[in-house]
Amino acid sequence: MITEIGTEINDKPLVIAGKTYGSRLITGTGKYKTLDLMKQTLETSGSEMVTVAIRRVDLTDRSPQSFWQYLPKGMDILPNTAGCYNLADALRCARLARELVETNLIKLEIIADAKTLLPDTEALLEGTKVLEKEGFKVLAYTNDDPIMARKLEEAGAAAVMPLAAPIGSGQGILNPINIRFIRDVIKNVPLILDAGVGTASDAAEAMELGADAVLMNTAIAEAQDTVAMARAMSLAIQAGRLAFLAGRMPKRLYASASSPVQK
Repeated sequence: MITEIGTEINDKPLVIAGKTYGSRLITGTGKYKTLDLMKQTLETSGSEMVTVAIRRVDLTDRSPQSFWQYLPKGMDILPNTAGCYNLADALRCARLARELVETNLIKLEIIADAKTLLPDTEALLEGTKVLEKEGFKVLAYTNDDPIMARKLEEAGAAAVMPLAAPIGSGQGILNPINIRFIRDVIKNVPLILDAGVGTASDAAEAMELGADAVLMNTAIAEAQDTVAMARAMSLAIQAGRLAFLAGRMPKRLYASASSPVQK
C-alpha cells in the first residue's frame, strides 16, 4: 500500500527470501568519503537492506569505530561477493560471510572481465545451484539476458538482479526492452535492478519497467550531496512504482486532443 506520496493503491509488498520490506530501495556502502556520511545517507534513504562487499571490510572488527558500528540499526545486511573473478573464490566468500555475518542471504557476483566488470553468467548459474543446495538465499547479479534470468530463477535464486549498465558507470538503463522481457519471465521471485543507475530518473524508469526494487551505490555515494540524492532516489522509486501500478497511457503516432469538441 503506497501512502507517503498521498495516494493509497493496492500493491503487493516486496518480499525477499521470505521477509517483507517496506522500502524498495537497497543501498550499498562503498565510496563514501567518511563513515559518518555513509550512516547519515543510509538513514535518509529509508532503505531497510544494505549490501556489504565481504572482501573489502574486516568481518571480525566490531570495535566502536569499526565499519559495522556505522550501519543504521535495524538494517538487514546483504553480503556480496564483489571482487570475485571465479566460482571457487565466490563460494569461499559466501561461506565466510554466512559464518561471520550470520545470514543466509548472499548477493552472488562473479566478474568475468576487470575492465567492464560484467558478470560471468555461466559461473553465476553454477554458483547459484551450489549455494541454494547449501541453504543460501542467493540474490544473483546478472546481465540483462532474459533467458539467463529465467535459468537463475529455475536454479533457485531468491532474487534475480539484472544490471542496467556496467557497475559504477551511471549510464542509466541501456536496454529497457530487455528489462521488460525479464519482467515478463520472472514470476516467482523479485526482480531487482542492480548497477548502472546514475540519477533519480533512472530509478523511476526502473520501477516503471516493472522492477520490484533497485539496488544502487555509486549513484548516491558519488553525488555532490549524498543525503539529498538518497532522498531523491527514495521518492523516485515510490513515484515509479506508483506509475507502474497506475498504468501508462498508450503511445500514439498522432495527436489526440485533451479537450475534444462536443458534437
